[in-house]
Amino acid sequence: MGKGGSLSDNVIKNIILSYTYVSIWIFLSFTVIVYNKYILDKKFYNWPFPISLTMIHMSFCASLAFLLIKLFKCVEPVSMSRDLYLSSVVPIGALYSLSLWLSNSAYIYLSVSFIQMLKALMPVAVYSIGVLFKKESFKTDTMINMVSISFGVAIAAYGEARFDTWGVMLQLGAVAFEATRLVMIQILLTSKGITLNPITSLYYVAPCCLVFLLVPWIFVEYPVLKQTSSFEFDFLIFGTNSFCAFALNLAVFLLVGKTSALTMNVAGVVKDWLLIAFSWSVIKDTVTPINLFGYGLAFLGVAYYNHAKLQALKAKEAEKKLAQADVEADRLLEEKQGEGNDK
Repeated sequence: MGKGGSLSDNVIKNIILSYTYVSIWIFLSFTVIVYNKYILDKKFYNWPFPISLTMIHMSFCASLAFLLIKLFKCVEPVSMSRDLYLSSVVPIGALYSLSLWLSNSAYIYLSVSFIQMLKALMPVAVYSIGVLFKKESFKTDTMINMVSISFGVAIAAYGEARFDTWGVMLQLGAVAFEATRLVMIQILLTSKGITLNPITSLYYVAPCCLVFLLVPWIFVEYPVLKQTSSFEFDFLIFGTNSFCAFALNLAVFLLVGKTSALTMNVAGVVKDWLLIAFSWSVIKDTVTPINLFGYGLAFLGVAYYNHAKLQALKAKEAEKKLAQADVEADRLLEEKQGEGNDK
């Protein structure tokens, strides 16, 4: 390759892998969101029990992860002490259960397009929490970029035709818990001296989520479900929905482990565009010119972020080559000095 700012094969490979992980996550996230909306919305399948749906997902994920590890032995379990489990897995499980509960609940009250606009406010939250936990370094230009993305999303949300205060509160709460969880995943994967692959992550986290969700389910949804005698469990609907959720969980852990929580949330804006187009053309949600203008501003922020990330990769690669060259030069110098002493 040419000199002067060219990318090495290693950097190009990392870029391709990063965008591959992002693409997989976008596809699975799109599928799960639309599927969950179909199940929970009264206009479609009409099963408005978000805690129950999330518990079905977690039960499926925990069971499948258990079979893959214990029965089929596809992966080796991770040795984890009780203290490490309580300090690392339990907080992530609690945050994850709250995030899923609130975000699924929002689909009952808000349109898919508006929910995606609110979700796109997450980069500022993720970056701020990342700086707080020292997982991201504070940079003024990055913060300005995050604010510009959020500002564009705020404009897009300004013209929302179907506004529900309770639904907005649920979604904003989900954003707060999700942002914290994403940063905590990085801490669990990198700062505790252990390595969890996607399957072992679900093996430990999913049962914890199920336990946390059980408490609100007993008081909120179980009494209603107990009185609903007409409901019959549809194994095809809930089975395929749970499988999509399992695949999405694998993609989330993989994406965050290989890139960063901030990357996933900025890339999520692309997914939001696809969902807004689907919501407008298929579900027939109202999308106004103000919505589109605001999201155009958000995309400018995403483009700047991607450019900054690429430049950072190039600088890191150049620094690495320079350090290797210095080590090699020191080694040659020591060899020559050794030869001179021998003489």
